[in-house]
Amino acid sequence: MSARIAYFVNQYPRISHSFIRREILALERLGFDVQRVALRGWEGNLVDAVDRCERAKTRYVLREGLPALLWAVLRVLSTAPARFAGALALALRMGWRAERPLAYHLAYLAEACRILPWMREFGAIHLHAHFGTNSAEVAMLARALGGPPYSFTVHGPEEFDKPQFIGLGEKVRRAAFVIAISSFARSQVQRWVEHSHWPKIRVVHCGLEPEFHAQAAVPPPARRRMVCIGRLNEQKGQLLLVEAASRLASRGIEFEVVLIGEGEMREEIDALVERLGLQDRVRLTGAIGTDEMVEEILKARALVLPSFAEGLPMTIMEAMSLRRPVLTTSIAGIPELVQPGKHGWLFPAGSVEALVEAMEMVLDLPVDELEAMGEAAHARAVERHSVDVEAAKLAILFLESCPQLAKRT
Repeated sequence: MSARIAYFVNQYPRISHSFIRREILALERLGFDVQRVALRGWEGNLVDAVDRCERAKTRYVLREGLPALLWAVLRVLSTAPARFAGALALALRMGWRAERPLAYHLAYLAEACRILPWMREFGAIHLHAHFGTNSAEVAMLARALGGPPYSFTVHGPEEFDKPQFIGLGEKVRRAAFVIAISSFARSQVQRWVEHSHWPKIRVVHCGLEPEFHAQAAVPPPARRRMVCIGRLNEQKGQLLLVEAASRLASRGIEFEVVLIGEGEMREEIDALVERLGLQDRVRLTGAIGTDEMVEEILKARALVLPSFAEGLPMTIMEAMSLRRPVLTTSIAGIPELVQPGKHGWLFPAGSVEALVEAMEMVLDLPVDELEAMGEAAHARAVERHSVDVEAAKLAILFLESCPQLAKRT
């Protein structure tokens, strides 16, 4: 008998959350049946064919609008009034002095009612959510309504910015287990829950599929190019990178920086590039597919990511697995992966001076030294971030959450 797991995500598929897709596919390779459930994601263009395939496999909570949610609530209320009352009380507690108004928490309860029959029809023995925000609350409320045991993965930095206002501790207490993507993430969860719950917080890294890190080695280019990959938002620090590029240009240093990604700060970044006269030095690509992203990484000497807040960025793992060193900030879980001098360079977040200095080192480093650093980075990424190895750790936890199935497996 194969184990049936439900996954619940705010938006799926999503180009910036490829790690969720990789995890699901790795679990299926291990023999699990995985039900994909998301709030939204049925609209919009998808660059990668594999994401388009995933969209076709996903059920969407909000696709049929408010009437479907209200009908789901009435159905649960009429068939399991006691459980509904308990879940309602929990939603009201979660809404007390929360980040979002009470109406949002009542909506989460309705969403939990909506997914409950889907999971029962599928035969899910466990529900796993990504991120400790509203998706984890929906999973918790579904459990209170009589759904399967649940768990969730904490990434950061959102969960760590407002743990008390999203009820992170309560979500951990009621969960079968909690996944943290780094030791740093685990420590932040431990801050907000009693010591007795610490053993249920496990570290499972985000991973890369074998096809990604098994690519043939491509020597780093002599061309003085760096690439930055990430959503264009305040957390990633791209404005600092543009400032640093301006300082390098004023010194007459030849270089190119390629910014890959889309986001709410696109116009502001474009405007700063134009104001500083860097159009021939800084290029923005917008969102691109995986194959194009790999090509851009291989055309660069290194990945640069001047983040102000992070969990543990997938783009760092991807660049390292492709044998490119990384230049990034010494925050959150990043120093657990990147050892300065071996796999790249770490600098203090927010320091344009330190970033300029580090970029000069990358640009001036001989190709053979870049190549040696890239090989070390590759070995480090493969050792710590193989998706099949990490998914196997997760599979054990799923089975342990349902002992009767584990005995038969």
